[in-house]
Amino acid sequence: MKPSLRSGDHHGSHRHLLPAPGAAVGPARIDAVVVPTARPSRYLAHALRLSMDLRCPLVALCSGRWTSAAEVRALAPPGAEVVAVDVGGAEGLTLPRFETSQMLPRIFRRGTDTAAKRNLALALARMLGWARIVFLDDDIEVSAPDDLRRAAGLLDRFAAVGLSIGGFPDNSVVCHAYRAVGGKQDSFVGGGALAVETTRNIAFFPDIYNEDWFYLLEADGLRPLAVTGQVRQARYDPFRTPDRARTEELGDVLAEGVFWLLDEGRTIADAHRSHWVDFLARRRRFIVSVLDRVPAAGLEPGERRRMEEALKASLGRLTLITPELCLGYLDAWRADLKVWRDFVTCLRPARTVREALRALTAPGHAPPHLQLRLPKVAEARPDPSSSSDRLPV
Repeated sequence: MKPSLRSGDHHGSHRHLLPAPGAAVGPARIDAVVVPTARPSRYLAHALRLSMDLRCPLVALCSGRWTSAAEVRALAPPGAEVVAVDVGGAEGLTLPRFETSQMLPRIFRRGTDTAAKRNLALALARMLGWARIVFLDDDIEVSAPDDLRRAAGLLDRFAAVGLSIGGFPDNSVVCHAYRAVGGKQDSFVGGGALAVETTRNIAFFPDIYNEDWFYLLEADGLRPLAVTGQVRQARYDPFRTPDRARTEELGDVLAEGVFWLLDEGRTIADAHRSHWVDFLARRRRFIVSVLDRVPAAGLEPGERRRMEEALKASLGRLTLITPELCLGYLDAWRADLKVWRDFVTCLRPARTVREALRALTAPGHAPPHLQLRLPKVAEARPDPSSSSDRLPV
């Protein structure tokens, strides 16, 4: 007899939290498609074609050994508008030093810069007058550009609009394992394909796994949020290394713990110590139940071994997460919301991308390396009401 799944210790879907978009609205202009990337520039080929269909610039925020702004510019086909930036690290930027990053013990800190890149994009949008931008991961494919235009149209009523992600499921390692052993697991709105409004909606991405879920939250619960259209996620191996599970665990605990409350009609204010004591126990029972089911899941031996190692890595990291750490993180996140609001409201408008990047460069650092490919250059900031203006450099 197969061990039973502890489905009562896990919410496999949060989709019921999303309201119906309501009456259909017309498409709207998108000011920029933003892709944070650390992979070879060829992964941006789809996003380049998409930005041309949408008649807006592609903003490629590059880092790591596999890509560079120069390579992205060279890849761009004739007629593409490209703003490619080599992001050297958050320390070279004037972005706030968030308490959510500073308070975490070293073992919980991530080795990625995705959150910093997305926050840089939000700051650039604020300075350049981009009211509607789309975040897109470099392994996401959009088959119908009009889905993004409709998402942009909904931003008149919603702070953010996600697209349903098809293809390979977009989940954490633990949730992938849960699905593999027979659990019913959905996916929620995420930063992989997300249209955001930048003038009314002032939110930031903390440097933690599920940073996009935290971007969608405000002090009491979800910001006004909708879903429309669909995109396709490329396949990847979530169990390639147990390190992925380790680095995800704290963010998965925090986000799932908060959304557990929202699922029950409660608010973030209800995340007391007793909630975290209970939720951490639920989390452990849930992962153990998934691990117990792996041998009977009919997996090939290599996949089974990798899945078991990943789940054990999650359990090991879970033992280091305390109710006090969860409480402290949410307190720091609330403080960072105010810090970010103060920061963006003090940003000055910029007439060019170069001007904005210089203003966002920390003293003693060189501005991020910038590559531009713009067929037409405007002399002033774009008029938001016009779809024919080109981006100033």
